[in-house]
Amino acid sequence: MSSDLYVFTADPADLDRDLVHRWLSEQAYWALGRPREMQDAAMDASRNYGVRRRDTGAQVAFARIVTDNATFAWLCDVFVDPAERGNGVGKMLVRGALADIEPLHLRRTLLATADAHGLYAANGFTALAAPDRMMERRIGL
Repeated sequence: MSSDLYVFTADPADLDRDLVHRWLSEQAYWALGRPREMQDAAMDASRNYGVRRRDTGAQVAFARIVTDNATFAWLCDVFVDPAERGNGVGKMLVRGALADIEPLHLRRTLLATADAHGLYAANGFTALAAPDRMMERRIGL
């Protein structure tokens, strides 16, 4: 998946782990202060995606999907460099990540967002059909 300005990648070698950690631990409301070791462990246990600029090769976005590869997935850590927002990078990132797991025929893919409902709705996400069935266990937050 690509455009004139950007290219989507699912190749782990294309991802700048230092940059991803800085973005998430310093700018992402859901991951502020996340230790590098925790970020690396999360990436190692996930499918990871990025978007890079064609002209410079610089990474401009990141997302990951946690999945059992059979029934369920969680799209998370979606982040677009603030300087690149509004250019379709988020759309490319989400579409590319979802296309990557499409062959798995998963029954459910979840995510959480505070401010990007439109982006996800455009990709088939809806509010939970039965939110009263969902629960969470939070530790240390």
